[in-house]
Amino acid sequence: MASSIAASSSSTLLQARPRQLAIAVINPIKCNNAFGRSNLSFKIRQLPTRLTVSCAAKPETVDRVCAIVKKQLSLNDDTMKVEAATKFVDLGADSLDTVEIVMGLEEEFGIEMAEEKAQTITTVEKAAELIEELLLEKAK
Repeated sequence: MASSIAASSSSTLLQARPRQLAIAVINPIKCNNAFGRSNLSFKIRQLPTRLTVSCAAKPETVDRVCAIVKKQLSLNDDTMKVEAATKFVDLGADSLDTVEIVMGLEEEFGIEMAEEKAQTITTVEKAAELIEELLLEKAK
């Protein structure tokens, strides 16, 4: 019976979430020693991390958007940190606040956003990316 186990799976890999460790079972033959323990070998290896793009917008644009969001929501630098991944909802903004933020962005950058696109803005990152897209269209 031990040989059938070894033949069926010579190496079993248990996958975990990305960026976690995987345990590879080496020599899965069941052999009990005098103390009733099996002799299994384990090898721990790091799983490869996946590439992620944090923000496609320029850092200057993100900084300007952060400043406008802080101004519109009356946030102090000490109160909450506003960065690219920050969601407006996490800052306590409701739909009216989001509209005011969009209006402030339009005024600051000299652009006009279509209502459909403005409704998709939920984070500083999305706002900065949309602004850069509109600025490129305006420059053409």
